[in-house]
Amino acid sequence: MVAEVRADFLQLHDSVLEKLGRSIVDGSVPAATRISADDVAARFEVSRTVVREVVRVLESLGLLTVRRRVGITVLDSVHWNSLDPLVIRWQLAGPNRATQLIVLSELRSGIEPLAARLAASRATPEQCGQLTAAVIGMSATSRAANSDAYLAHDSDFHRTLLAASGNPMLRSMSDIVVEVLAGRTRHALMPHQADPEAIRLHGVVASAIQAGDSVTAERAMLEIVTESATAMTATATAPTGSDPT
Repeated sequence: MVAEVRADFLQLHDSVLEKLGRSIVDGSVPAATRISADDVAARFEVSRTVVREVVRVLESLGLLTVRRRVGITVLDSVHWNSLDPLVIRWQLAGPNRATQLIVLSELRSGIEPLAARLAASRATPEQCGQLTAAVIGMSATSRAANSDAYLAHDSDFHRTLLAASGNPMLRSMSDIVVEVLAGRTRHALMPHQADPEAIRLHGVVASAIQAGDSVTAERAMLEIVTESATAMTATATAPTGSDPT
């Protein structure tokens, strides 16, 4: 019984968090807006306890501030924790998706080629095997590149790459990169069939890392990020109804 109550609470919490968070990030609830906990509870038909926990999370993300005698106030985007996967997810779901994709691609171009270069001298045999396995998985599911199966292999590749860099700061960026990959699938920015060149380049990165070739690994990884950015931006700015194939 306790477990069921807890599960219900978490479900309500996640639902309200998603809806309120997205409404703040997409501008539906603009900065400087005062929010009443009672109004939120009534709007979503949840308890004040749920609202209190949601507000706590949003405050930790920099979307809200809570002050005595002032209450809950929506903060400007300059205060947001822009590196948090939740904020990234909500921004990719909003009207400024194309701009956000450019920003995220610029970030990836700075961290993933570097990770590939470092991995060429630091990756373990197990990590080299995981990179190769991920590329094989991507190739096997390439005819349904917009599926969860392909996304899982693609995510495994990039998580392993960042971990193989041996740099804990780069490894900590893996959730951000994976959220970008997931957003590409979630918002129909991924073609139904994968670009063969993109898969080939993933293979080049894996092989170069295994061979200890840092220059080739870095160069190929930069090509992957650049191709991804170009494809996503083109699809995100295409007229509504276009087929991302």
